[in-house]
Amino acid sequence: MAPSQASLDLGRSAYVDHRWGEAFEHFENAHREAGLPAADLERLATAAMLTGRSETGIDTLTRAHEEFLVIGDVPGAARCAGWLGMFLLSRNELARGSGWLLRARRLLKELSEPCAVEGFLLIPAALDRLYGGDLEGAAGIFDRAWEIGTAFHDKDVLALAQLGQGQTRIMLGSTAEGLALLDEAMVAVTSGEVSPIPSGIVYCATIGTCQQVFELHRALEWTAALDHWCAGRPDMVLFSGQCQSHRAELFILHGQWPEALAAADVAQDRSARGDPQALWGGFYRQGEVQRLRGELDAAEASYQEAGSSGYEPQPGLALLRLARGETSMAQSQIRRSVDTPDLATRRQLLPALVEIELAAGDTAAARAGADELKTLAAGFPAPMLQAYAAQAEGAVLLEEGEPGAALKPLRRAWTLWRGLDVPFEAARCRVLVGRACLALGDRDSALMDFEAARSEFFDLGAEPALLVVDSLIGGDPAQAGPLTRRETEVLRLVAAGKTNRAVAVELYLSEKTVARHLSNIFLKLGLSSRVAATRYAYEHGLTS
Repeated sequence: MAPSQASLDLGRSAYVDHRWGEAFEHFENAHREAGLPAADLERLATAAMLTGRSETGIDTLTRAHEEFLVIGDVPGAARCAGWLGMFLLSRNELARGSGWLLRARRLLKELSEPCAVEGFLLIPAALDRLYGGDLEGAAGIFDRAWEIGTAFHDKDVLALAQLGQGQTRIMLGSTAEGLALLDEAMVAVTSGEVSPIPSGIVYCATIGTCQQVFELHRALEWTAALDHWCAGRPDMVLFSGQCQSHRAELFILHGQWPEALAAADVAQDRSARGDPQALWGGFYRQGEVQRLRGELDAAEASYQEAGSSGYEPQPGLALLRLARGETSMAQSQIRRSVDTPDLATRRQLLPALVEIELAAGDTAAARAGADELKTLAAGFPAPMLQAYAAQAEGAVLLEEGEPGAALKPLRRAWTLWRGLDVPFEAARCRVLVGRACLALGDRDSALMDFEAARSEFFDLGAEPALLVVDSLIGGDPAQAGPLTRRETEVLRLVAAGKTNRAVAVELYLSEKTVARHLSNIFLKLGLSSRVAATRYAYEHGLTS
């Protein structure tokens, strides 16, 4: 067998097995030895793009386009031109991308018979309408693409059209219908019917849309599927960074902040290596963890990097302004961001809007945001959306002077957050419940809620939230000097000779939490040992 044929066969085999790096090397060898036919040039371009060799992929796909023209395969040439256009547009190279799409459409006009590529080229046209705010127009074009994909049994066109149909339905307010369409598109992808680049597009867009509409369980399920898909293609760069940014968001929700930072770091690396769509998520998620930890300068730098992608780092940036005390700027930013025709984006910003408007003292604006969330939640029973709506309702009632009425929605929100395993938001609800109890004169219940929230914030390392709770607990007469009520309890038990494990059992805490409390006690009191802490407890009457 000639060397070029051997390399070609190895390249095709590796391509089928999703070994993109090997496929690229073998196809490159075959191309250097004797050149590649158009179809294999297209495969080489795909392997190049998937492994982060963007410029090589663009050049190779251009050659494939030209080779298809030489052999008279106009649909093949138009398909290559269409992919070039879409890929370049995704990199914000608008002039080149638009030029390639125009060339693809002109080529199809030369054909006497329709073909599946017509449906494929409708996708960017529909996306242009979608992002331009013409949702009805986009829906019609996606439906037409679906019809063409069905007529020609083209799985790629069908999957991309169905993805667009689902996203458009959601943006039009038909969330359940839209999610069902996304699920169906994902079935085709996970069964292996769809080629690699459309598969990655559908995976990442579906997860992003699920997170936009607070469909946490779906986002978890499809993120696990995407993670498995990427793991089966270890040398793939394209889409792998986006996978990591989705994982980072889920880690943040579940209180796994170190893991979120690690995933965000990988997303940033993959973005630099050839997955440009991971840029925003990699830096935005990093900024979120930094903001929640109180590392405000670092968070600002991360948000600025995220903004360089062309997408605004909201609502994180507005919440950062609020954390810095720049309330008017935070209010201005969130109001401008919420003023969008994109319903999915608007609803994602509403919880932050309510929080910022309350901080700014505009209870009427906060009430309007909470009512909108309540209406959205009534139309779509996603637990995460229900939790945000109930939390917003309770927070606004509290500011409206109705602490008794606020308790029911706040406790419902807390229950939902606990069920979703979202500890930070659950703890924020406990703070609001405590404030309501305090307003009703029930100080014992309030302190219990504040201490429970403080323990959670302490475990997470959420320093700004800790400071808020400490200020609320500050008036507690049982508090010993600089220590919080919980730290005093831990110190008293340590002074009684109990081990960390015994303290954990008695206070219903984890050993890790007890160790962190003890470390905090040592730091606050300037102590270095359990013996010194015991002496302090006896000297200050904390052992009774």
